[in-house]
Amino acid sequence: MCGIVGYVGPREALTVLLPALRRLEYRGYDSAGVATVHRGTLEVRKAVGKIARLEAVLQKDPPRGAVGVAHTRWATHGRPSDANAHPHTDCTASLAIVHNGIIGNYRELRQALAREGHRFHSQTDTEVIAHLIERHRENGLPEAMRRAARELQGAYAIACVTKEAPGMLVAVRCGSSPLIIGVGEGEVFLASDIPALLGETREILVLGEGEQAILRAGDITLCTLTGEPVQRSATTIPWDREAAEKGGYAHFMLKEIFEQPEAVRNTMRDRVDLEAGEIRIPELGLPDRELVGLNRLCFVACGTSLNAALVGKYLVEAFARLPVEVDVASEFRYRQPVLDSRVLTVPISQSGETADTLAALREAREQGARSVAICNVVGSSVAREADGVLYTRAGIEIGVASTKAFTAQLTALILLAVKLGLARGFADRALVRTVLKGLGDIPDLMAGVLAQNEMIRAVGARFAASRDCLYLGRGLHYPLALEGALKLKEIAYIHAEGYSAGEMKHGPIALIDEHMPVVAITPRGPTYEKMAANIEEVKARDGIVIAVATAGDSEIGVQADVVLPVPAALYWLQPLLVALPLQLLAYHMAVLRGCDVDQPRNLAKSVTVE
Repeated sequence: MCGIVGYVGPREALTVLLPALRRLEYRGYDSAGVATVHRGTLEVRKAVGKIARLEAVLQKDPPRGAVGVAHTRWATHGRPSDANAHPHTDCTASLAIVHNGIIGNYRELRQALAREGHRFHSQTDTEVIAHLIERHRENGLPEAMRRAARELQGAYAIACVTKEAPGMLVAVRCGSSPLIIGVGEGEVFLASDIPALLGETREILVLGEGEQAILRAGDITLCTLTGEPVQRSATTIPWDREAAEKGGYAHFMLKEIFEQPEAVRNTMRDRVDLEAGEIRIPELGLPDRELVGLNRLCFVACGTSLNAALVGKYLVEAFARLPVEVDVASEFRYRQPVLDSRVLTVPISQSGETADTLAALREAREQGARSVAICNVVGSSVAREADGVLYTRAGIEIGVASTKAFTAQLTALILLAVKLGLARGFADRALVRTVLKGLGDIPDLMAGVLAQNEMIRAVGARFAASRDCLYLGRGLHYPLALEGALKLKEIAYIHAEGYSAGEMKHGPIALIDEHMPVVAITPRGPTYEKMAANIEEVKARDGIVIAVATAGDSEIGVQADVVLPVPAALYWLQPLLVALPLQLLAYHMAVLRGCDVDQPRNLAKSVTVE
């Protein structure tokens, strides 16, 4: 959740580090700091609050140097304060480190170091690392870091500079905290996420688990924590600086909502053969004969990706007749799941670095299950560790509340479900062709929904002062009710609950009155009549109904107080259209309430700690 950036090269490090920190602001943080090395002197500056406060400090007293590290912190150990902000130094202030993750045994290490005479100035687990490196400093920085890392327990990413090696930056990764190395002309960059590097380079290396990087201007050396050399080639990422800018939109979230037709189109591109009625996913990693032998599929995911997985359950069971379980990734390991080689585990993660999802994947692999990841970041940990991968091609997503990554995941799940159905011989080929043709039309239909943005803004204005909201759906639209409620909670800070509409009479109906907006997801389809009856029950108790319904549906138009229309589409494809008005409604309500939609309080884009 925190952000790390680093630089070594010919330029003043601060001119690279500060813009890179700004590009990581979406991750969520409460303080920021920077450390550079200049002419044998270590210079550290840090401040609580937004990066603007750090900038004010730097303007008064800018640190010099062509090598440095910087950090945005999200508090885990110790409240936000100047003392707890990163970078942290050792006793002699000769080295500085920044750190993402959690050190599980920091208390024991701190006590042992204190007995040796080390003095601590913060409440963080991070400061322990600086003192451990100091303990081994006579071995040189790279070896000192490796020895320190071997004493640490937990998942972490660490970057360190020292005045004793002024042209060197050393980094270590263990567990689910990512580190990305950017390759430039005579310079090297380091970051915890790719967006920090955009505009500087598109050539990257992903540091693997249990690996160390020794970075000098124009030189990168990789090794394991025991010093064994590691060889890895750079990868060219498809994103550029423009992708990480707002492009005239008020917020990244709004821009990304409007990028969804392209995200869906890109996720389908060169994977759908309409003429043959086939799905081609070479990177899936599993031949058809192995797909035929499966007896169960298990989705593991968190947050918005979990809601996508719930849609995936309906799709896979319908098209492939394969039993599906959906697990909250953070609970997966703790229920002692029963897995074997005939179970396909599908972790879903936008970043590919979500700690709980990565841990669930590793548990599944340890038990012999096959795995195919659905994620958006090439070379991410989840993508590398799974047997195969289905990339969503949504492009970079900056807004904390996921939008285009969600609909790209839904698209990927449709492709996966159809692929499984064809391989296993259960999918009706006429239906497959109809679905694939309809999927090809979806981007244009999505554009039509987005054209109603101003109308949805007016609806948002009507309900922006609400304290509570209930979302109802059935079948494929039940997960969309969960996702709509999640969006409203995330960015507008309105208490919202998503329910299967059939469960309304089992509790939630007690909450309905003239002050309760109820969003009913009611497009024409198999669950339409049941949803119409649920709307009648809400109206009988004076509830306010906002219906997401098929355009031109006069029956729902009479029943509901407000209608958010979506175009007619095949039932299996409707979630791709329903998601958009739910996102726009939450967005406009949040903006009208004065909320920071791109950086909601207490949230971060990538949750890389458990």
